[in-house]
Amino acid sequence: MKKILIVDDEQDIVESLKFVLEASNYTCYTAFDGEEGLRLAKEIIPDLIILDVMMPKINGYKISRLLKFDNKYKDIPILMITARSQAEDKLIGEETGANEYITKPFDLDVVLNTVEKYLG
Repeated sequence: MKKILIVDDEQDIVESLKFVLEASNYTCYTAFDGEEGLRLAKEIIPDLIILDVMMPKINGYKISRLLKFDNKYKDIPILMITARSQAEDKLIGEETGANEYITKPFDLDVVLNTVEKYLG
């Protein structure tokens, strides 16, 4: 089973994503702040990461940059999920190596289809 790491400080979002993804036979790991997310990413080496931008301790942009510029983790697809929908935010996401940029509120089917695009 493919491993997905969900990093978001909003518990309801984490639970919703985890429910939908586990129903589609993915194994999910969760973290509620950037520091924990980065630690888990390096520990479990997931097949894909769903990453919020605005979080306590370390923001999603920094996590993405740290992972994408490290040869050991650079091939892990990162889906950024954020309430920040400005073009400049999307550009920063792309510059830090995010593979996809999904804005909140999002449709769970869109997230699932995007995950399957990378892991299916």
